[in-house]
Amino acid sequence: MPAPTTLIARDFTEFRTAVSQSFVPLHVTAGGDGFRGRIRSSAADEVQVSEVTAAPHVVERTPELIARGERRYYKLSLILAGTGLLVQDDRQAVLRPGDVALYDTHRPYSLVFEEDFRTLVVMFPQRLIDLPAELVGRLTAVRMSGKEGVGNVVVPFLAQLGTNLEQLAGPAGARLAHSAVDLLSTLVATELDLAAANADPHHELMRRIRAHIDANLHSPDLSPARIAAEHFISTRHLHGLFQEQGTTVAGWIRTRRLEHCRRDLLDPVHAGRPVAAIAARWGFVDAAHFSRVFKSAFGRAPSELRRELTVSVR
Repeated sequence: MPAPTTLIARDFTEFRTAVSQSFVPLHVTAGGDGFRGRIRSSAADEVQVSEVTAAPHVVERTPELIARGERRYYKLSLILAGTGLLVQDDRQAVLRPGDVALYDTHRPYSLVFEEDFRTLVVMFPQRLIDLPAELVGRLTAVRMSGKEGVGNVVVPFLAQLGTNLEQLAGPAGARLAHSAVDLLSTLVATELDLAAANADPHHELMRRIRAHIDANLHSPDLSPARIAAEHFISTRHLHGLFQEQGTTVAGWIRTRRLEHCRRDLLDPVHAGRPVAAIAARWGFVDAAHFSRVFKSAFGRAPSELRRELTVSVR
Protein backbone atom coordinates (compact mmCIF):
# COMPACT_ATOMS: atom_id res chain seq x y z
CA MET A 1 0.00 0.00 0.00
CA PRO A 2 1.31 3.52 -0.76
CA ALA A 3 2.80 5.46 2.13
CA PRO A 4 1.12 8.68 3.32
CA THR A 5 1.89 11.74 1.20
CA THR A 6 2.37 15.36 2.26
CA LEU A 7 1.89 18.23 -0.20
CA ILE A 8 3.11 21.60 1.06
CA ALA A 9 2.01 24.54 -1.08
CA ARG A 10 4.21 27.60 -0.96
CA ASP A 11 1.68 29.72 -2.82
CA PHE A 12 -1.93 29.61 -3.97
CA THR A 13 -1.17 28.21 -7.42
CA GLU A 14 0.54 25.17 -5.92
CA PHE A 15 -2.31 24.66 -3.46
CA ARG A 16 -4.99 24.88 -6.16
CA THR A 17 -3.22 22.17 -8.15
CA ALA A 18 -2.71 20.02 -5.05
CA VAL A 19 -6.41 20.16 -4.13
CA SER A 20 -7.60 18.82 -7.49
CA GLN A 21 -4.87 16.16 -7.52
CA SER A 22 -5.72 15.01 -4.00
CA PHE A 23 -9.50 14.83 -4.35
CA VAL A 24 -11.69 15.37 -7.42
CA PRO A 25 -11.30 18.27 -9.89
CA LEU A 26 -12.31 21.48 -8.07
CA HIS A 27 -12.38 25.20 -8.74
CA VAL A 28 -10.45 26.97 -5.97
CA THR A 29 -10.27 30.71 -5.36
CA ALA A 30 -8.52 32.75 -2.70
CA GLY A 31 -7.65 36.36 -2.02
CA GLY A 32 -4.59 37.99 -0.50
CA ASP A 33 -0.88 37.33 -0.61
CA GLY A 34 1.24 34.89 1.33
CA PHE A 35 -1.11 31.92 0.90
CA ARG A 36 0.03 28.70 2.57
CA GLY A 37 -1.53 25.25 2.61
CA ARG A 38 -0.72 21.64 3.40
CA ILE A 39 -2.47 18.37 2.52
CA ARG A 40 -1.50 15.11 4.25
CA SER A 41 -3.17 12.03 2.75
CA SER A 42 -3.25 8.27 3.01
CA ALA A 43 -5.57 5.70 1.50
CA ALA A 44 -6.59 2.06 1.73
CA ASP A 45 -9.11 0.20 -0.42
CA GLU A 46 -10.34 3.37 -2.15
CA VAL A 47 -10.95 5.15 1.16
CA GLN A 48 -8.83 8.29 1.36
CA VAL A 49 -8.25 10.23 4.57
CA SER A 50 -6.69 13.70 4.26
CA GLU A 51 -5.84 16.45 6.70
CA VAL A 52 -6.01 19.90 5.10
CA THR A 53 -4.46 22.94 6.77
CA ALA A 54 -4.76 26.20 4.85
CA ALA A 55 -5.45 29.91 4.70
CA PRO A 56 -8.92 31.23 3.73
CA HIS A 57 -10.24 30.14 0.34
CA VAL A 58 -13.34 28.89 -1.51
CA VAL A 59 -13.75 25.47 -3.14
CA GLU A 60 -16.42 24.80 -5.77
CA ARG A 61 -17.50 21.62 -7.52
CA THR A 62 -19.19 22.85 -10.68
CA PRO A 63 -21.44 21.00 -13.17
CA GLU A 64 -18.69 21.31 -15.79
CA LEU A 65 -16.16 19.58 -13.52
CA ILE A 66 -18.67 16.89 -12.57
CA ALA A 67 -19.26 16.10 -16.24
CA ARG A 68 -15.59 15.18 -16.71
CA GLY A 69 -15.74 12.09 -14.49
CA GLU A 70 -18.09 9.20 -13.86
CA ARG A 71 -16.92 8.01 -10.44
CA ARG A 72 -19.22 8.91 -7.58
CA TYR A 73 -17.79 9.69 -4.16
CA TYR A 74 -19.03 10.90 -0.83
CA LYS A 75 -16.83 13.20 1.19
CA LEU A 76 -17.14 13.88 4.88
CA SER A 77 -15.42 16.87 6.47
CA LEU A 78 -14.56 17.03 10.16
CA ILE A 79 -13.54 20.54 11.24
CA LEU A 80 -10.57 20.44 13.59
CA ALA A 81 -9.81 24.17 13.84
CA GLY A 82 -11.42 27.31 12.43
CA THR A 83 -14.83 27.31 10.73
CA GLY A 84 -16.27 26.37 7.36
CA LEU A 85 -19.49 26.76 5.38
CA LEU A 86 -20.73 23.85 3.23
CA VAL A 87 -23.43 24.47 0.62
CA GLN A 88 -25.15 21.69 -1.36
CA ASP A 89 -28.68 20.76 -2.44
CA ASP A 90 -30.10 24.13 -1.34
CA ARG A 91 -28.83 23.55 2.19
CA GLN A 92 -26.11 25.30 4.18
CA ALA A 93 -24.14 23.98 7.14
CA VAL A 94 -21.91 26.16 9.29
CA LEU A 95 -19.22 23.87 10.69
CA ARG A 96 -17.14 24.50 13.80
CA PRO A 97 -14.52 22.31 15.52
CA GLY A 98 -15.99 18.89 16.22
CA ASP A 99 -18.73 19.20 13.59
CA VAL A 100 -18.98 16.90 10.56
CA ALA A 101 -20.95 17.13 7.33
CA LEU A 102 -21.41 14.90 4.29
CA TYR A 103 -21.42 15.94 0.63
CA ASP A 104 -21.71 14.26 -2.76
CA THR A 105 -19.02 14.88 -5.40
CA HIS A 106 -21.50 14.07 -8.20
CA ARG A 107 -23.59 17.16 -7.41
CA PRO A 108 -22.46 20.81 -7.22
CA TYR A 109 -21.23 22.06 -3.86
CA SER A 110 -19.22 24.88 -2.32
CA LEU A 111 -16.95 25.06 0.70
CA VAL A 112 -16.14 28.49 2.10
CA PHE A 113 -13.36 29.05 4.61
CA GLU A 114 -13.10 32.66 5.80
CA GLU A 115 -10.26 32.10 8.28
CA ASP A 116 -7.27 29.82 8.72
CA PHE A 117 -8.54 26.30 9.32
CA ARG A 118 -7.71 22.62 9.67
CA THR A 119 -10.07 19.88 8.54
CA LEU A 120 -10.09 16.12 8.08
CA VAL A 121 -11.66 14.89 4.84
CA VAL A 122 -12.73 11.27 4.30
CA MET A 123 -13.50 10.46 0.65
CA PHE A 124 -14.87 7.09 -0.45
CA PRO A 125 -16.89 5.56 -3.34
CA GLN A 126 -20.63 5.86 -2.78
CA ARG A 127 -21.11 2.11 -3.17
CA LEU A 128 -19.22 1.51 0.10
CA ILE A 129 -21.92 3.01 2.29
CA ASP A 130 -24.67 0.54 3.15
CA LEU A 131 -27.57 2.93 2.57
CA PRO A 132 -29.45 3.80 -0.64
CA ALA A 133 -28.21 6.96 -2.36
CA GLU A 134 -31.69 8.51 -2.21
CA LEU A 135 -31.63 8.32 1.58
CA VAL A 136 -28.07 9.59 1.94
CA GLY A 137 -28.97 12.52 -0.33
CA ARG A 138 -31.30 13.83 2.37
CA LEU A 139 -28.34 14.45 4.65
CA THR A 140 -25.90 16.33 2.44
CA ALA A 141 -24.81 19.72 3.85
CA VAL A 142 -26.41 18.93 7.22
CA ARG A 143 -24.33 19.68 10.31
CA MET A 144 -23.79 16.66 12.56
CA SER A 145 -22.27 17.21 15.99
CA GLY A 146 -19.28 15.17 17.08
CA LYS A 147 -19.88 16.05 20.72
CA GLU A 148 -23.07 14.10 21.40
CA GLY A 149 -24.76 10.81 20.61
CA VAL A 150 -23.18 8.56 17.97
CA GLY A 151 -21.06 11.48 16.77
CA ASN A 152 -19.23 11.42 20.10
CA VAL A 153 -18.04 7.90 19.18
CA VAL A 154 -17.34 8.43 15.47
CA VAL A 155 -15.47 11.75 15.59
CA PRO A 156 -12.71 10.68 18.05
CA PHE A 157 -12.01 7.62 15.87
CA LEU A 158 -11.69 9.77 12.76
CA ALA A 159 -9.52 12.31 14.54
CA GLN A 160 -7.16 9.57 15.74
CA LEU A 161 -7.05 8.09 12.25
CA GLY A 162 -6.05 11.49 10.91
CA THR A 163 -3.26 11.71 13.46
CA ASN A 164 -2.00 8.24 12.51
CA LEU A 165 -2.32 8.23 8.73
CA GLU A 166 0.61 5.84 8.39
CA GLN A 167 -1.62 3.10 9.81
CA LEU A 168 -3.73 3.21 6.64
CA ALA A 169 -0.62 2.25 4.69
CA GLY A 170 0.06 -0.77 6.91
CA PRO A 171 -1.34 -4.32 7.03
CA ALA A 172 -4.39 -3.16 8.99
CA GLY A 173 -5.14 -0.37 6.50
CA ALA A 174 -8.12 -2.01 4.77
CA ARG A 175 -9.73 -2.92 8.09
CA LEU A 176 -9.28 0.62 9.42
CA ALA A 177 -10.73 2.04 6.21
CA HIS A 178 -13.75 -0.27 6.42
CA SER A 179 -14.22 0.61 10.09
CA ALA A 180 -14.22 4.31 9.23
CA VAL A 181 -16.85 3.87 6.51
CA ASP A 182 -18.97 1.61 8.73
CA LEU A 183 -18.90 4.20 11.52
CA LEU A 184 -19.86 6.93 9.07
CA SER A 185 -22.71 4.74 7.81
CA THR A 186 -23.89 4.33 11.39
CA LEU A 187 -23.74 8.08 12.00
CA VAL A 188 -25.67 8.82 8.80
CA ALA A 189 -28.25 6.12 9.53
CA THR A 190 -28.77 7.48 13.04
CA GLU A 191 -29.30 11.01 11.77
CA LEU A 192 -31.74 9.72 9.15
CA ASP A 193 -33.63 7.77 11.80
CA LEU A 194 -34.04 10.92 13.89
CA ALA A 195 -35.17 12.99 10.91
CA ALA A 196 -37.56 10.38 9.49
CA ALA A 197 -39.09 9.01 12.67
CA ASN A 198 -42.34 10.90 12.13
CA ALA A 199 -42.05 12.01 8.50
CA ASP A 200 -41.68 8.70 6.65
CA PRO A 201 -43.94 5.77 7.60
CA HIS A 202 -41.79 3.39 5.50
CA HIS A 203 -38.46 4.36 7.04
CA GLU A 204 -38.51 2.02 10.03
CA LEU A 205 -39.74 -0.90 7.90
CA MET A 206 -36.94 -0.35 5.39
CA ARG A 207 -34.39 -0.14 8.19
CA ARG A 208 -35.54 -3.54 9.47
CA ILE A 209 -35.54 -5.02 5.97
CA ARG A 210 -31.98 -3.84 5.23
CA ALA A 211 -30.81 -5.20 8.59
CA HIS A 212 -32.49 -8.53 7.83
CA ILE A 213 -30.79 -8.71 4.44
CA ASP A 214 -27.35 -7.99 5.92
CA ALA A 215 -27.87 -10.64 8.60
CA ASN A 216 -28.81 -13.27 5.99
CA LEU A 217 -26.45 -12.55 3.09
CA HIS A 218 -24.81 -15.93 3.66
CA SER A 219 -28.03 -17.76 2.81
CA PRO A 220 -28.44 -18.79 -0.86
CA ASP A 221 -32.19 -18.89 -0.16
CA LEU A 222 -32.41 -15.16 0.54
CA SER A 223 -35.06 -13.95 -1.91
CA PRO A 224 -37.72 -11.24 -2.24
CA ALA A 225 -40.46 -13.75 -1.39
CA ARG A 226 -38.71 -14.89 1.78
CA ILE A 227 -37.89 -11.32 2.85
CA ALA A 228 -41.47 -10.20 2.27
CA ALA A 229 -42.85 -13.14 4.26
CA GLU A 230 -40.49 -12.40 7.18
CA HIS A 231 -41.86 -8.85 7.36
CA PHE A 232 -45.53 -9.69 6.75
CA ILE A 233 -45.83 -7.72 3.53
CA SER A 234 -46.49 -8.72 -0.06
CA THR A 235 -43.65 -9.21 -2.51
CA ARG A 236 -45.15 -6.44 -4.63
CA HIS A 237 -45.04 -4.05 -1.67
CA LEU A 238 -41.41 -5.01 -1.02
CA HIS A 239 -40.41 -4.28 -4.62
CA GLY A 240 -42.24 -0.95 -4.41
CA LEU A 241 -40.31 0.07 -1.30
CA PHE A 242 -36.96 -0.52 -2.99
CA GLN A 243 -38.12 1.14 -6.19
CA GLU A 244 -38.89 4.28 -4.18
CA GLN A 245 -35.22 4.38 -3.21
CA GLY A 246 -33.93 3.94 -6.73
CA THR A 247 -32.89 0.30 -6.56
CA THR A 248 -34.24 -3.26 -6.64
CA VAL A 249 -34.32 -6.00 -4.02
CA ALA A 250 -32.10 -8.32 -6.05
CA GLY A 251 -29.73 -5.50 -6.93
CA TRP A 252 -29.38 -4.46 -3.29
CA ILE A 253 -28.68 -8.04 -2.15
CA ARG A 254 -26.09 -8.52 -4.90
CA THR A 255 -24.37 -5.23 -4.10
CA ARG A 256 -24.13 -6.02 -0.39
CA ARG A 257 -22.81 -9.54 -1.08
CA LEU A 258 -20.19 -8.28 -3.52
CA GLU A 259 -19.03 -5.60 -1.12
CA HIS A 260 -18.53 -8.14 1.69
CA CYS A 261 -16.64 -10.42 -0.68
CA ARG A 262 -14.39 -7.57 -1.79
CA ARG A 263 -13.61 -6.68 1.81
CA ASP A 264 -12.69 -10.27 2.65
CA LEU A 265 -10.48 -10.56 -0.43
CA LEU A 266 -8.53 -7.49 0.73
CA ASP A 267 -8.29 -8.59 4.35
CA PRO A 268 -4.97 -10.27 5.28
CA VAL A 269 -6.87 -12.34 7.84
CA HIS A 270 -8.54 -14.19 4.94
CA ALA A 271 -5.44 -14.40 2.73
CA GLY A 272 -5.36 -18.20 3.01
CA ARG A 273 -9.05 -18.75 2.30
CA PRO A 274 -9.91 -19.79 -1.29
CA VAL A 275 -11.82 -17.29 -3.40
CA ALA A 276 -14.66 -19.79 -3.84
CA ALA A 277 -14.97 -20.16 -0.06
CA ILE A 278 -15.25 -16.41 0.39
CA ALA A 279 -17.91 -16.28 -2.32
CA ALA A 280 -19.87 -19.09 -0.67
CA ARG A 281 -19.58 -17.37 2.71
CA TRP A 282 -21.66 -14.51 1.32
CA GLY A 283 -24.23 -16.52 -0.62
CA PHE A 284 -22.61 -17.05 -4.04
CA VAL A 285 -22.92 -20.78 -4.71
CA ASP A 286 -21.67 -20.67 -8.32
CA ALA A 287 -17.98 -19.68 -8.41
CA ALA A 288 -17.97 -18.90 -12.14
CA HIS A 289 -21.05 -16.67 -11.81
CA PHE A 290 -19.47 -14.92 -8.84
CA SER A 291 -16.30 -14.20 -10.79
CA ARG A 292 -18.30 -12.69 -13.67
CA VAL A 293 -20.48 -10.40 -11.55
CA PHE A 294 -17.51 -9.39 -9.39
CA LYS A 295 -15.46 -8.34 -12.42
CA SER A 296 -18.46 -6.50 -13.85
CA ALA A 297 -18.89 -4.56 -10.60
CA PHE A 298 -15.26 -3.79 -9.79
CA GLY A 299 -13.41 -4.05 -13.08
CA ARG A 300 -11.13 -6.83 -11.81
CA ALA A 301 -11.56 -10.54 -11.25
CA PRO A 302 -11.51 -11.75 -7.63
CA SER A 303 -8.19 -13.52 -8.26
CA GLU A 304 -6.63 -10.25 -9.46
CA LEU A 305 -7.71 -8.46 -6.29
CA ARG A 306 -6.30 -11.32 -4.22
CA ARG A 307 -2.93 -10.98 -6.00
CA GLU A 308 -2.87 -7.28 -5.10
CA LEU A 309 -3.31 -8.20 -1.44
CA THR A 310 -0.47 -10.73 -1.66
CA VAL A 311 1.88 -8.10 -3.08
CA SER A 312 0.90 -5.40 -0.58
CA VAL A 313 1.54 -7.52 2.53
CA ARG A 314 5.00 -8.71 1.49
